[in-house]
Amino acid sequence: MESLKSFNRTGLALAITVAAAHSWAQPVDATKTLPNAKPGECYAKVVIPAQYKTENVDVTMREASVRYETVPAKYAMVEEKVLVKEAAKKIVPVPAEYEVVKETVELAPASKQWLAGKSRKSMPASPALLASITGSGVKLDQQQVGACLSEYYVPAQYKQEDVRVLKTAAFDKIEVEPAAYEWAEEKVLVKEASKKIVEVPAEFETVTEKVLVKPATTAWKQGRGLVERIDNTTGEIMCLVEIPAQYKTVERKVIKTAATTKEVEIPAEYAIQKVRKLVKPAQERRVKIEPTYETVKKTVKVADEKFFWHPDWEDKPKARATGNTVCLRETAAKMATIEQRKVKTPATIREVEIPAEYKTVKVRKLVTAAEQKKVDIPAVVETVAKRVKVSDERLEWRSVLCETNITGRIMTDLQKALKDAGFNPGPIDGQVGAQTLRAVDNYQRAKGLERGGLTLNTLESLGVKI
Repeated sequence: MESLKSFNRTGLALAITVAAAHSWAQPVDATKTLPNAKPGECYAKVVIPAQYKTENVDVTMREASVRYETVPAKYAMVEEKVLVKEAAKKIVPVPAEYEVVKETVELAPASKQWLAGKSRKSMPASPALLASITGSGVKLDQQQVGACLSEYYVPAQYKQEDVRVLKTAAFDKIEVEPAAYEWAEEKVLVKEASKKIVEVPAEFETVTEKVLVKPATTAWKQGRGLVERIDNTTGEIMCLVEIPAQYKTVERKVIKTAATTKEVEIPAEYAIQKVRKLVKPAQERRVKIEPTYETVKKTVKVADEKFFWHPDWEDKPKARATGNTVCLRETAAKMATIEQRKVKTPATIREVEIPAEYKTVKVRKLVTAAEQKKVDIPAVVETVAKRVKVSDERLEWRSVLCETNITGRIMTDLQKALKDAGFNPGPIDGQVGAQTLRAVDNYQRAKGLERGGLTLNTLESLGVKI
């Protein structure tokens, strides 16, 4: 204790705090009495700085709102593949292969033919003539060679009858009395009334607001005036000073009137014009006209005319011959030996695929249709950094190095370490001076260490060994 008082009298303020060994690292509880010290140990009350943390606070600068926008239709030019020519098949002929052989062939086959006459030089009967014979009920395929058929005609049969026929049909005779009109002026609708939707934008107003940036805090500062002693063991004066809170004035926009829409009435439009009005509608009067008849002589068919074919070898019918006769004649086949070119492999065809043809064209397509959309305007929020105290600043007793236990080697190492860390301790002379003490205090403040002496944490932070 005597060494601590001696050190205070030297004017070195709060001696250089150092842990002489690792056993000194345990902090001393902050009581009003000093701990039991061993010979050669010194203690001093040091300032443990308040602990702070920075928090981000969101401040609304402008409230959220809405507005209405008309979004036009959007189009895009896209490329499309269109068919120009469809796929098809091409038929390619494959010619036949032939071989030559000798063969007795029929030059003209034996045939049966109906001739239009009894002479062998007669012309062949036409297909229409043969069809009419078959239609009359004669079976040509059952006739023998040499048979002849003749055509006969039976005229139609008629008789006279008295017939009462309509001369004039009954009908209504219509007499019309025309309508009567007059001109008048009249108010007519030219354009109907309608409604138009008009957008009413949101209204804003600017308000100012004070935002807390840094809360009010307290700090220990060395005082002046009367000597205040703690347990009659130290002559230092420490005052707890209040540091006022810091505020920032910000402006923000708030919605005064929200965005909306309103309907505007568009009145109807009228015009005065002349109108031709019906005074008396047209009228009709109907007169019934009776039908008239007369008796006439009418020729009525009793039996249709008739054409038929009859075999010549049968009895002649009681009818008038038309002169048309057909006879079935046979012609013998003609034969000859010839060199014949025969098909070895018949001609065929093969199909060749012709692919479809396409063309790429640009097409203007609708991407999105025109619409009216409601746009939400988000609130504008500004993040303000706020410093919040975690623990208060306090005083604690810690073991220190004083004149009785400090060495020149420790001071030299300390000065070198401070200089390497960027804090000027003055000359590297191993002496305790005011510039060295200021460098220690500045280092402790920069690193957030306890102040008022050189603590174990300070020595360890600087890498100085005891």
